[in-house]
Amino acid sequence: MSADAAAGKPSVLFVCVHNAGRSQMAAAYLSQLSEGRIEVRSAGSEPAEKVNPAAVEAMLEEGIDIRTEIPKILTTQAVKDSDVVITMGCGDTCPIFPGKRYEDWELDDPAGKGVESVRPIRDEIKGRVENLIAQLLPSGL
Repeated sequence: MSADAAAGKPSVLFVCVHNAGRSQMAAAYLSQLSEGRIEVRSAGSEPAEKVNPAAVEAMLEEGIDIRTEIPKILTTQAVKDSDVVITMGCGDTCPIFPGKRYEDWELDDPAGKGVESVRPIRDEIKGRVENLIAQLLPSGL
């Protein structure tokens, strides 16, 4: 259990292959919508060099700026430090530890798509993040 979880603050790790689209959007939504009451991490099994420009544009439309985010490599420590691990198309590359909650969100990969194609992915991620917050913070926002 992470130090924050011990203090009553749950932690979530979002993992996708490149940490450039889905996991970045999910992390940004969770950070904003939980108002800092959930510790948020994101990582990729094979991080890209930069965040997907269409994901950046789609999130800017929501008033969330992820232009300064940098894709990060998935580490065993990041998984150990998280209470909930949400994978998005990274298959078996995520290490499994007993006592962790794992979810696999099946979402289209925004890589190589324009903002028109990324918007529905973004909107689905937002809905899933809202549900996750309701589960982790049952008292609501």
